[in-house]
Amino acid sequence: MLDLARIRAVTLDLDDTLWPIWPTIARAETALQDWLAAQAPLAAALFADPARRVALRHRVMADQPDLLHDLSALRLASIRLGLADCNEDVALAQPAFEVFFAARQQVVLFDDALPALAAIAQRFPLVALSNGNADVQRIGLGSYFKASVSAQSFGIAKPDPRIFMAAAQAAGVPADAVLHVGDDAELDVLGGLAAGMQTVWVNREDKQWPHAQHYQASQASQDQPVPHETVTSLSELVALLG
Repeated sequence: MLDLARIRAVTLDLDDTLWPIWPTIARAETALQDWLAAQAPLAAALFADPARRVALRHRVMADQPDLLHDLSALRLASIRLGLADCNEDVALAQPAFEVFFAARQQVVLFDDALPALAAIAQRFPLVALSNGNADVQRIGLGSYFKASVSAQSFGIAKPDPRIFMAAAQAAGVPADAVLHVGDDAELDVLGGLAAGMQTVWVNREDKQWPHAQHYQASQASQDQPVPHETVTSLSELVALLG
């Protein structure tokens, strides 16, 4: 159960918390393929094939594991490798990435997202905390956030507690005064708990807690890894916060 009196700031995940991510990525990949079709048709055919696209990404991840936390750098390296494999001009990699990245920012918010952002931002410093490469300024949500901390900018990804601690610092409060809200049971809930934060799991599909073996035991011990609260919408979160 949440201790509302402790909350002095809120950190908020972005992808699949404020908008569905995979339709966004699909649209961005389509925009990339359309651009490549005119500029580098052989590479366009490669990126249009899901199996070849995934294999290309895995090659980059194996060859450059230092990029795993940086989805933009990983995407750019994949485009560059694909162009090279197809004997296309690798100088097209950067403008191709910009096409993808611009489309990636064209998100379709969940219906409850804007009202929740407005309500929470009126009461608490709000910090975006994401492993993804969404840019809240380019999306048009920057006015709701005091700061934004990403795996790309910080160099470390969730669930590592250090990125949560960085977000607390950006909010200007200690970690135990932060409520972290997100959709991913491991990255958001377990990561936030490990950093000493209170957590709310946004479970829009009403799934069973994946660490269910701990649930019954949690009734006897506050040390078990379960969220302090679970909601199925951000409207529920706002009501929970009073």
